Amino acid sequence: MGQQQLLLLILGALIVLIAVAVGISQFSAHSTESNKDGVMSSLQSMSTNAFQFKIRPSSQGGGGNSYLNYTLPSKLTADENGNYALGTVSSNSIQFIGTSAVNTAWTATCTADDTGHTVVTFNGW
Repeated sequence: MGQQQLLLLILGALIVLIAVAVGISQFSAHSTESNKDGVMSSLQSMSTNAFQFKIRPSSQGGGGNSYLNYTLPSKLTADENGNYALGTVSSNSIQFIGTSAVNTAWTATCTADDTGHTVVTFNGW
């Protein structure tokens, strides 16, 4: 009877260890996805800000139908998800680059076109 109880105790401990390992793995995966979503959201906010600048007349401090004089506001250069910078800028498109705060090898690039349509690409996630 003693060996059977010991075997059940070891089996129970093994099941608990497996459950803890799966829980840690799930939390890590959720944390990564949450960071990716946060970086993407910030990049899209920046592209919206840039498009608003583009469509505002130059007499009102806007770009007058061009992205060329757009500068990234300092409050948009970093948040808890990552750091952001202005990429390639032309009169009809603008690019933003986001680097993850979790892992600096993870980057995302958001490109907005002449109509404000954005495309986000990820590298390393």
